[in-house]
Amino acid sequence: MSKKNTLPMTIIGGGIGGLAAALGASEAGKKTAVLEQAPEFGEIGAGIQLAPNAMAVLDRFNLLNEIDKYAVYPQRLVLKDAYSGNELSELDLGKAFKERYGYSYTVMHRTDLHKVLLEACEKDSNITLLTNHKVIELDNNKEFIQITCDNGNTYEAESVIGADGLWSETRKHFVQDEAVCSEYVAYRGAIPMEEISEHADFDDVIMWVGPYLHLVQYPIRRKELYNQVAVFKSFQYRKEIEHSDEWGTPEELDEHFGRCVPVVQNAVQFMQRERRWPLYDRKPLNNWTDGRFTLLGDSAHPMLQYLAQGACQALEDASALADQLHDKNEVEEAFLAYQNERIPRANKVQQRARTWGDILHTDDSIATLMRNTYFQDRGAQDFEVVDWLYGHIVKQKEKTALS
Repeated sequence: MSKKNTLPMTIIGGGIGGLAAALGASEAGKKTAVLEQAPEFGEIGAGIQLAPNAMAVLDRFNLLNEIDKYAVYPQRLVLKDAYSGNELSELDLGKAFKERYGYSYTVMHRTDLHKVLLEACEKDSNITLLTNHKVIELDNNKEFIQITCDNGNTYEAESVIGADGLWSETRKHFVQDEAVCSEYVAYRGAIPMEEISEHADFDDVIMWVGPYLHLVQYPIRRKELYNQVAVFKSFQYRKEIEHSDEWGTPEELDEHFGRCVPVVQNAVQFMQRERRWPLYDRKPLNNWTDGRFTLLGDSAHPMLQYLAQGACQALEDASALADQLHDKNEVEEAFLAYQNERIPRANKVQQRARTWGDILHTDDSIATLMRNTYFQDRGAQDFEVVDWLYGHIVKQKEKTALS
């Protein structure tokens, strides 16, 4: 016998985006329920980069002091050639950067960020957290949304926010699309600092780039761990084996990075090889709202990792949603206004992440020369190249102040 209950605004998915959405809704005075399919709330993965546009949202939710307990604040973003070892470009993340954007560039362990958000939700009386709730059916009625879960529970929710990630079930309400495989895979490894060679730089975020590959390195968790992510294109990929482990193998990992400078070759030896992450995104949508139902984060705009903006854009979503819930009396109006604000921005970031990946991984000699010349000619405090990305929240605040 199924049990039927009513729920307030309901968020499907208890990841970074879902928890942030709950905090934003609570700030606007809304009660929410967060449905998580797993037995407990948690995150997998290792490092995460939080640019100023994300830090502004975490500040809005009064979480910077908690973030500071785990975070590392790097001094530079550095681009290096994985074949020659030459430094191609740097972005100074020091005083001038912080003054321009209002916040430091921050790196931390993904599970630590999730923990901070989860603890904030647990303390909030407006937020109910429910585990073991995998949603298997949604019926969008005019006055409520019926939610059916695999545990037998059925709910009537006042409204729904789908925040269930790249493999979203809620997205299917809007489009029957497939995730797009980039044919690249990532191997990750976060290892104790004492195991790192003397070549590691603990004050920088470093990206080594080469044809069809890159390696990212930076310290996390108060500089107790060193996070590394090795990414490469698999030439074994075929559509018929896409969902198997027959492509992007550890052997390919070694083959790709075996051509790099010794420091990169050495770093790859520390990768955890029992699991790899195929990299996917989806095509941008021009609508993700239907009355009392909307999407947020990777459910709405899953993107490739090359701009380190996936979680940042989910946090921007949560902030924009909170704004509209403050301003609009009806949830349908708030959801539609939220969508209208966010779709152009999120789609732009989504598309540019693809382009940035093409630039980083090019094997064309002329394109490589043009890329390297451009980066080598710019100064470390030439921030115009990232203004559109990192300065978004600052510009919004300035616009609000003028109005």
